Amino acid sequence: MANSITKVPFQGTPEQEKALLEVIDRLKDQRGALMPILQEAQEIYGYLPEEVQQIIAKGLKIPFEEVYGVATFYSQFALNPKGKYKVSVCLGTACYVKGSGEVYARLAKELGIEGGECTADMNFSLEACRCVGACGLAPVIMINDEVYGRLVPDDVPKILAKYREN
Repeated sequence: MANSITKVPFQGTPEQEKALLEVIDRLKDQRGALMPILQEAQEIYGYLPEEVQQIIAKGLKIPFEEVYGVATFYSQFALNPKGKYKVSVCLGTACYVKGSGEVYARLAKELGIEGGECTADMNFSLEACRCVGACGLAPVIMINDEVYGRLVPDDVPKILAKYREN
């Protein structure tokens, strides 16, 4: 579901659009311009919503589908915004066999979002990852750079409460 529709409406500013158009104008005549333009667009907006991809397609005079295809092929590109608190659930083998799938499901329920999405208040985003290198603490989640291990689904509300208070 990493490419699902976000719950956060696009909120680009005129300044961001101006910066993007300048990037397109600067790079459009270079061979292979799409990748560096997408990279700079993601730096400008923090992610690549459909509206930004449309601007790029128009600026390069290429089909939207070509832009979308590249944006969805490479894992470096995000189609949804990231929250202030980036929640990553390890679904690697050690974590998964110890119940990270249930922890992930509880996080999705508590936050009211699916993987790859961001809460409407832009506080939390949820994603799965493969391994964070803390197999001895399985199952593990990370919120930004903080690691939480040996979790059960009932630990989720208490952990989220810590961040909701901030």
